[in-house]
Amino acid sequence: MKDEETTNRTHPGDDPSGISYAENARRDGIVKGARTTAIISVILLVTAGVVAWLLFSRHQDEQMALMENERSSFTEMLTVRDSTLNDWLQTFTQIENDLNTIKQKESLITINNSDNVEFTSTRKEQILQDIKSISMRLDENRKKLASLSSQLKNSGREIKGLQEMIAGLESKIQEHQSEIGVLSQTVNQKDIEIDELNILAADLKTTVTEKEELISTQVAEMNKAYLASGSFKDLRDMGIVTKDGGFLGLGRTESLVDDITDSLFAQIDITELKYIPVNSRDAKLVTEHPTDSYQFVREGDDKIAHIEIKDPEQFWKISRYAVVELKK
Repeated sequence: MKDEETTNRTHPGDDPSGISYAENARRDGIVKGARTTAIISVILLVTAGVVAWLLFSRHQDEQMALMENERSSFTEMLTVRDSTLNDWLQTFTQIENDLNTIKQKESLITINNSDNVEFTSTRKEQILQDIKSISMRLDENRKKLASLSSQLKNSGREIKGLQEMIAGLESKIQEHQSEIGVLSQTVNQKDIEIDELNILAADLKTTVTEKEELISTQVAEMNKAYLASGSFKDLRDMGIVTKDGGFLGLGRTESLVDDITDSLFAQIDITELKYIPVNSRDAKLVTEHPTDSYQFVREGDDKIAHIEIKDPEQFWKISRYAVVELKK
């Protein structure tokens, strides 16, 4: 009987309420630890987000500064271009003044009605031949002016009054051609002051030659562009390109350096250059050109042979510099 009582007696350590309290305490500790961990994680995530936002904002500011520098560079290039066109306008004004001088020289011709001295047929023929030559060259000069006017219009470079100036010069040339025609008839009909006529013919020839050379020079200037190619290292060492922008060294882009020197480039005529040689595994244009104005022509699967300029007018419209970075 005592053994049964002893067996059924409950020991203090086996108290059910004591087991429940310990278990609850352990669970409360786990919950509090999880909450603390969650709070710390949230704080770390917020801190990382703020840092990332600050870095991104700084990157955006750098990109905006880069875009502003590029805009200023293009604005400066346009200013130089407009200055060149203004110089052309002054040149055309000089042409007009020279044509007025020709008009004054023509007035020196006098008709000799009192003398009965006849020109020999040889001398008359020579004068007529000189007049014919001047007339032909004046006509060629007029055509060159028309061509220059068309090129200026197609290039989108217009200065107020420039087309009117060209039209005025063409009109004056036509006027001289009419006067030359009258002189031809006069030579056949009457005696004239032969020495003065010869001087006039020589002066007209000289003036027309000078105008032709001047126009040719201006056309060549308008068609002038600059080309350079090579690896990035070569172009950088030459002082042509630089890398800027990007984030932590990544995403940096190549661009032309400021105050670039034309002597670093090969000078070309945009009306003659149809292909830019490449002969490299890969290449890209550092300068800006409309994408539909050119194409890369490959030679096999692993080499670019050249860049074909499909539309020269559009290709050179933004910039008269073409820089090709070659990748071996």
